[in-house]
Amino acid sequence: MRDSSRLWTDPRNVIGQAVAALILLLLLAGAAGAQPFSALARLDVAQSQLRDADGGGIELTLYLSQPVPYRVFTLDEPRRLVLDFREVDWRGATRAAMLNADGASDLRFGVLRPGWSRMVVDLAGPMLLTEAGMTVDKTDGTATLLVRLRPAAAEEHTAAAGAPPDPAWDLLAGLDQSQPAPATNAPDGPLVVVIDPGHGGIDPGAEREGMVEAQVMLQLALELSEALTRAGDFTPVLTRQADIFVPLAERMTIARAAGADVFISLHADALESDAATGASVYTLSSAAVDQASARMAERHDRGDLLAGVDLSGQDDTVAMILMDLARLETGPQATRLADTLVVGMQEAGVRLNSRSRREGPLAVLNAADFASVLIEVGFLSSAADRAILADAAGRAPLVAGIVTALQRWAVDEAARAPLIRQ
Repeated sequence: MRDSSRLWTDPRNVIGQAVAALILLLLLAGAAGAQPFSALARLDVAQSQLRDADGGGIELTLYLSQPVPYRVFTLDEPRRLVLDFREVDWRGATRAAMLNADGASDLRFGVLRPGWSRMVVDLAGPMLLTEAGMTVDKTDGTATLLVRLRPAAAEEHTAAAGAPPDPAWDLLAGLDQSQPAPATNAPDGPLVVVIDPGHGGIDPGAEREGMVEAQVMLQLALELSEALTRAGDFTPVLTRQADIFVPLAERMTIARAAGADVFISLHADALESDAATGASVYTLSSAAVDQASARMAERHDRGDLLAGVDLSGQDDTVAMILMDLARLETGPQATRLADTLVVGMQEAGVRLNSRSRREGPLAVLNAADFASVLIEVGFLSSAADRAILADAAGRAPLVAGIVTALQRWAVDEAARAPLIRQ
């Protein structure tokens, strides 16, 4: 059983935990075995190269497993090319394998600071950037960054040197979700955050202009999971790690088996018109609360209604009463989390819907034993929202806002813990 200073009382027993853990491993093993996903961009060493360009200058090509936010600029004294990235996995890359250019005297790369990477190319002479762009393969999601420089006069190089003012990049760099979270006073372990990428497999969700909700939500979930892991004091768990169909009841089972403290479902709707735009956060509506326990009792086994409580042999009345009692705590927790998420995303620069806080009879929020929210991160029917969701740079403020909100919420709930009835 968890320490009583945890956010709320947990009735799990040792046997229940062991069975739940086994269920989780079996469920996730099938999904994980289908395809290894990672939110960290990996460098394809075999294809990446720095070479001399036709007509003079140099050309740098980097093949990445997925797109990442980046910027490129030159510096003077000494002359060099600098590339900054949201973190890249450089494993397997060597200077000897990548450097094949007389126009560059050296090349190095590594971690700039937690969550960020840098590559530096020492230039053999003055040069100017002529091209820097990233393309994404629509089939497999891989990204190619191409950077070209041409020879230039020393005065030209000096005049162009320096990181250019870039408010968007400054915002992204300022939202460094890799920094440690505030202490949550939870001696019995990190907060378990279950991230639920909506839809998947035979249920693709909304689709507009080639963008598929299930795929985008999976990528966002992976990025959020990576950020929570780096933030510290969180254990993220995904309800799916590939483009597969996971029934709603099974998502609840995965969350319960993981010992979820909070459940966040990610979606991006589409409407007939493109007028709606921006993110919003849903909690279970008051009217739906009265029916949620009944729906859970109808669709789940008695042993899978409340974590650590075996209701086998009990009738619906007993099950619903216990779930309603649990919601006396998890319901207000979800409301506070949703309000905090709105503030966190707003501070991070996320475009919010005019009704950023909503309630609804959403089946994915029916669980009684952990706080549950649904985030509509935008509308695929909106060209502006699609542009934001299309790449990691656009999604970064969403990730940062959610991480910040979870940190604040965890601290606030820990402070409330002594006041919660045991």
